[in-house]
Amino acid sequence: MRTYTIVVEPEETGGFSVTVPALPGCFTQGRSIEECRARAQEAIAVHIAGLRADGELVPEEVAAPQLLTVTVAA
Repeated sequence: MRTYTIVVEPEETGGFSVTVPALPGCFTQGRSIEECRARAQEAIAVHIAGLRADGELVPEEVAAPQLLTVTVAA
């Protein structure tokens, strides 16, 4: 079993996009947060299976990503 942080961001047209910072290229979408969580589990499993099939190492999440806010003059 592995645990990964997912980042869920609202989309302008509705729904959400999901990325997995520890697994570059692993992403999905969902209409609700619950759907995003379920689809992320599926996407992560498929992504890991692909890495293993290609003989690549499966990245471990070292630490959860942090969300920070910065203010800039625009």
